[in-house]
Formats: sequence, C-alpha cells, structure tokens
Amino acid sequence: MAKVIRKVIRIDEEKCDGCGLCIPSCPEGALQIIDGKAKLVKESFCDGLGACLGDCPQGALTIEEKEVEEYDEEGVIAHIKEKSPELLEKHLTHLKEHAHELPKYHSHPKITSCPSAQMLHWEKKEGEVEEKVEVSSELRQWPIQIHLVPPSAPYFQNADLSLVADCVPFACANFHQDFLKGKAIAIGCPKLDDVDAYVEKVTQILKTANPKSLKVVHMEVPCCFGLLHIAQEAINKSGKDICFDSVIIGINGKVVDKKVVNV
Repeated sequence: MAKVIRKVIRIDEEKCDGCGLCIPSCPEGALQIIDGKAKLVKESFCDGLGACLGDCPQGALTIEEKEVEEYDEEGVIAHIKEKSPELLEKHLTHLKEHAHELPKYHSHPKITSCPSAQMLHWEKKEGEVEEKVEVSSELRQWPIQIHLVPPSAPYFQNADLSLVADCVPFACANFHQDFLKGKAIAIGCPKLDDVDAYVEKVTQILKTANPKSLKVVHMEVPCCFGLLHIAQEAINKSGKDICFDSVIIGINGKVVDKKVVNV
C-alpha cells in the first residue's frame, strides 16, 4: 500500500501501562494490547482523528503527522467484522459524525477532499451539446426514501433491490436505464441521515421481502461509502447469507468501479 503524509496515533510505550482503556474507544479496532503495551495493529487502520486520546490515563497517546500507509476504510471494515463485529455500528456512527474530516486521509485515489466542502464547476466543451430526447421514467414505486418505504411493500417482494445514494441520479445521466429499470429502489444519504435507522430499515426489508438480489450504488466521495457499510450491517443483522454488487459513480457521472461484495 502506498504511503502518504498524514496524521496517525503515536504510542509512548514508556508511559503506556497496558490498562487497555484505549481499546474500546477506537472505532476502527486499530489498537490491541500486545506484550503488556498498546500497539497499533496496522497503520492503515488508524484514521488519525484521535478518538482514543481522552481515554488514556497515562497520556501515552498523541497524534503525529508522518509518512504512513493510507487510511484503508474497506480494510477497517473487514478487520472489524473478523475481530470485533460488535464494533461495526460504533464505527458507522463515527464515520458519519466525522465524514467532513475523513476525506483528507481517505485512501480513495481520485477524491482527496470532500466535494461537499468544495465549490466545483465544469462545463461541456463546444460540440458536446446533445439533442434533447424524450425518455420514459423507469420508476415503478412510491415512496423511494429509505425512511419512508414500508418493508412489507409489495414492490420489494422477491425483487432486484437497488440501494442508492440520493446524489447518484443527478450525476448519472443513464441512471434509469442502468440502475432503475426493473428494480425496486430505496434511496438515502449516509452522511446527512440517521445511519442506525437506515440499518434497521434495510434489515427489515431483507427479512420481510427476501429480495432476489441487492445492488448498492453510491458516489465516489468518501462520506458516501457509508451506504456500503449500511448494506453490510443490514445483511449481518438479517441473517441472510448473500453477497451484493457495489457500483461507484464518479462526480462526472461515469462508473469508476464495480465489484461483488462478500459479507
């Protein structure tokens, strides 16, 4: 993994007495007690925000800026699910609360700062103006917002379900044809809305409707990756043994990544 200059936790082993109070306060599960001292499991698991600092009675923890591995959000999720699955909700909440800070250290190669905190603007080049074409909507249900959809709605029953970040249809010109046609849909924003409520609602949809497939479509901005984790947690809570497709849309409207996520 490439290295970058960023903030990361520093542990003063002379001060550390191995009390372990810092362990549960780390939402990434990046700390362990090894040989009687707190240790950083992996550089890429520490987001550098210092959630653990206030729980060290010896003052052994500080934040420093140095060349370390990039923060790996997907690696953190895999680590939590393997070692401490009970921490996943805490991590999702942490991700939501600090989404505006995380982008500076996020490992995504194309977005290094959060577009929601920037002014971005681009125009079509000359000759790119296209003739207006009338197309039909592929929407076949109402409502569509995660908070509002009833898990028992008939349109969810044995459906191909798309869980979509609500910025995606604005960025992706072919959204109706590529991601909505023939699908049931639930949309939301993992940064601005209630993550816990989303997890519970999607869990109930999976339990009640038993959808045939699940696709998560979200933007490439770091805060939007929370939708992926909501789907993972909902699948775990529902007890369903399924995988899902993940599709990442760039802010230019193009698909930048597709993959199957095994939960």
